[in-house]
Amino acid sequence: MTRLEGTTPFRTFILKIANRCNIDCDYCFVFNSKDQAARHLPARMDVDVARAAARRIGEHVAAHGLQTVHVVLHGGEPLLAGARHMADLLGTIREGIPAGTEVRFELQTNGTLLSNAWLDLFERHAVVVGVSLDGPPTANDRHRLTHAGRSSAASAVRGIELLRSRPHLFAGLLAVVDLANDPVEVHDYLASFEPPMIDFGLPHGTHDDPPHRDDPSVPEYGLWMSRVYDAWLARPEYRHSVRMLEDIVALSSGVRGSVETLGLAPPTSVVIESDGTVEGVDTLRSVEEGASWLGLDVFNHSFDEVLHHPKLLHRRHGKAALVEKCQSCPLVEVCGGGYLPHRFSAARGYGNPSVYCADLEYLIRHVQGSLRRHGWSPYASAAPSP
Repeated sequence: MTRLEGTTPFRTFILKIANRCNIDCDYCFVFNSKDQAARHLPARMDVDVARAAARRIGEHVAAHGLQTVHVVLHGGEPLLAGARHMADLLGTIREGIPAGTEVRFELQTNGTLLSNAWLDLFERHAVVVGVSLDGPPTANDRHRLTHAGRSSAASAVRGIELLRSRPHLFAGLLAVVDLANDPVEVHDYLASFEPPMIDFGLPHGTHDDPPHRDDPSVPEYGLWMSRVYDAWLARPEYRHSVRMLEDIVALSSGVRGSVETLGLAPPTSVVIESDGTVEGVDTLRSVEEGASWLGLDVFNHSFDEVLHHPKLLHRRHGKAALVEKCQSCPLVEVCGGGYLPHRFSAARGYGNPSVYCADLEYLIRHVQGSLRRHGWSPYASAAPSP
């Protein structure tokens, strides 16, 4: 197959292997947002779907000469697929991708169902595991309760402690920012588990349905994350990364990142649903019904067809896809206009700055100011270590 030039290929394939969850996070973009399509999808991904997805990944690998791909097992709660079925899916995916290609498996879980038997399986298939936890029990339980309204914190912590017994399997922790929680307390609590990485996410919101703020005139989310940054740097014994902050440092240094949430480089991830349908940005479900729908699937369409779908053209247009305010902003190389779902309004579609524009500006300037005080200037050739 001839290698395709001038196109940024997909390198991360997110497989929704379970479309049900054993807890009921109130901010969940899958089950508790505008689009309820997931409730009507198969509860778990069939092996035939995984086989078709692997074949399409293999085609993409050959077309673009990829040496490494990332396969992320996601949900819902992926452990609800069951260990035997999970093993079948992992084997099927690995068999369908050319033997010379390195496949890096990662799984994102709420941690409540983890056991030594699961970790044995993940060791056999070289799957690293990330766990979602929003902070200490009081912080976590503001949003992450069971369907019966009970705390999920103790079960999640038990799962994290199991992972810590096999640190080579521990990918990190994912937390959603809540202004009601103290940022330093949350950061230091998560850091106490010694994760390789902490990934803080901003709660999904649009211009029509903005995120909660105590004072809309203040960049409260930027202030919150700035306090995390200061806490992270204050303790030289910390060895974990904080993804959002390291991305800002790297992008400020001229590195062209490929993350969805920041920067101008074309993102390189794609989502395969449990029935084989394909989405580019599944978090668009938080925007409106059908926003993530492409009308494509792994049985009938290649990933190169997905790359060129009209709904994903924003990925290839970079700065040109942004509104004038963003294009002329001195921070655009770092901010990238913000995460696509956060730009939406019914009146102008995605033709808006991010609903977090002021927050991102505050945080980026805070990080860059800190680095300047240490003798560094933005857009240098390499990012400094935190």
